[in-house]
Amino acid sequence: MSRTKINLLPWREEKRKKQKQDFLGLLLLAALLGGLAWWLWLMAVQTSVDHQNERNRQVQTSMAKLDQRIKEIEDVDRRRNDLVERMRVIQNLQSTRPTVVYIFEELVRVLPENVYYTDVRRSGNVFTIVGVAQTNNNISELMRRLTASPWFGKPRLGQVNAIGESGEANRFTLTVSQQSPDVKELEQ
Repeated sequence: MSRTKINLLPWREEKRKKQKQDFLGLLLLAALLGGLAWWLWLMAVQTSVDHQNERNRQVQTSMAKLDQRIKEIEDVDRRRNDLVERMRVIQNLQSTRPTVVYIFEELVRVLPENVYYTDVRRSGNVFTIVGVAQTNNNISELMRRLTASPWFGKPRLGQVNAIGESGEANRFTLTVSQQSPDVKELEQ
């Protein structure tokens, strides 16, 4: 019986070498696939960040435009308020313009006989009237007429002084406040 000797060592060695190369190849392939996956993930994240940054820029641009429009609206609103105030002042002046004429007309209308004005002054809505009357009854009549007038109210007699040696006339001072009746009622 003869024994044949077969040496399997080189074949096993070769098989191990082949398995080692296959393992290293698979390891390299796994590393490449992992690197590729990492790179794709980084690209996806970067794309998302870039997209979000672009959206943020758009929002900031829109906000800047809105801020500009808000400033324009505030400016227009301020100008409108100025115009409304001017119109109110003009309307007030227009409505009170004929008042002076009515006041002078009314001062003449309420003046009884034997009474004369020597000085009429206005301070705000209060008139100070200085005049001369023949009797105290004439002064009382003037005060009654001023009270009944739609343009005047609350007459107050300040002082009455006799003029001349025999007291033939009386100098008086009275104050009366101006009222503003409806002009349309007066014209009817």
